[in-house]
Amino acid sequence: MMKNFIFLKIVAISIICMAIFACSRPTPNKQQEGNQEKKSTPAPAAKIIGKYPLDNPPMLSKGIHVAMGSSLLHLPGDPDNIFYSSGDRGPNGKLTVNGEERRTFPIPNYTPTVYKIELAKGKINILEEIKLKIPKGSDPITGNSFITGLPNFKKFDETPYDEKGKKVLSYDPYGLDTEGLAYNPADKTFWLSEEYRPSLVQMKKDGTLMQRVVPSGMESKFKNAPLIPIKASLPSVLTKRMDNRGFEGMTITPDGRYLFTMTQSALSNPGENSRAVRILKINLKNLKVIAEYAYISVNGQDLGFDQKDIGVSDLYAINENSLLVDERDSEIGKKAKLKKIYKINFQGATNILGKDKYKGKTLEQMNTNDLKAAGIKPVAKKEVLNLLNFDYPYEKDEGISLVHGHKLAIINDNDFGVEDTNTKTELWLFRLP
Repeated sequence: MMKNFIFLKIVAISIICMAIFACSRPTPNKQQEGNQEKKSTPAPAAKIIGKYPLDNPPMLSKGIHVAMGSSLLHLPGDPDNIFYSSGDRGPNGKLTVNGEERRTFPIPNYTPTVYKIELAKGKINILEEIKLKIPKGSDPITGNSFITGLPNFKKFDETPYDEKGKKVLSYDPYGLDTEGLAYNPADKTFWLSEEYRPSLVQMKKDGTLMQRVVPSGMESKFKNAPLIPIKASLPSVLTKRMDNRGFEGMTITPDGRYLFTMTQSALSNPGENSRAVRILKINLKNLKVIAEYAYISVNGQDLGFDQKDIGVSDLYAINENSLLVDERDSEIGKKAKLKKIYKINFQGATNILGKDKYKGKTLEQMNTNDLKAAGIKPVAKKEVLNLLNFDYPYEKDEGISLVHGHKLAIINDNDFGVEDTNTKTELWLFRLP
């Protein structure tokens, strides 16, 4: 009896001690619980769901084949496997002749082209070639309605040479160095961004050019190009773009109200080391720039690059306040450090239109402290995808588009294989979380 009593006493004391211990433990609050869940549940990652090469592209001339990838666009209502992509100004390269580096055009009559493509059976198929043309009359270089990708004006653009770098070619006031591509569902027209002026060009679905929007002050240069209407409504400061660093990416909001565009890298205003790149917001009803924002690119010095080697290749509008931005370096393989897609947000960012100077400094001369002192808040950036995590092998991931809000398509530009005949064009598909 005594033994049973002692046993029950021990059990009772143990239960009391356990209760006291439990009560003395701090109860986690909601923030702590959230932190615990965050640690135990990793964020979902993007998944690659397809790779589609452009096999055996048609030959243009002299062993040079068709190329695309400067842009990528999926139209609302089209099947998921249908896209559009533009080539740039055409095959071109650089040669050093008599100690001078010269820009060469092996096919000077090449016409910039938009391609309608499909993804089928693991590859890219070309469905349609849409060559850019003037609405009437003839181009001074081609002698017909199709334009070229040659520079516009002497002294303002690089001097164009023939394939051997010996003979100076003629300039083409209608010439376009096409890069970005967008679609306006409101009037069912395409828009192209290009690098020469830089300018924006409206185009019908058959490739007919409707008008060209240029920086203020440049309209007088187009007196010898009366066949395409010119509207000079862009900020004049854009003429300070570095060579081959004009409008690279552009996009139009799903409702067709606004167009966004930005140069590939910061303007030379002055110098070439700025990280502040200008994003323009344009009202498509009257083609007026209604806002300008500062986008801060990745610090090239931190990656071992010159800042001008860090560039933005394309844009995609999710809505009026959010864009996807494709930012990259100019290297491939193990030397590459930056091939990323960011989501940016304009809410809270400062509209610097007409207010881009502070204590005598231009936007491009301001560092982060200057921007803060000037009350300029850049757009917010958040990483969405790092292509290097997937061993991305190409230098120029230049075109991006989103399908149904969760399928991200990315295409590279191989520059017609002029410098590297082994580089192909390939479209990669990712499923975003």
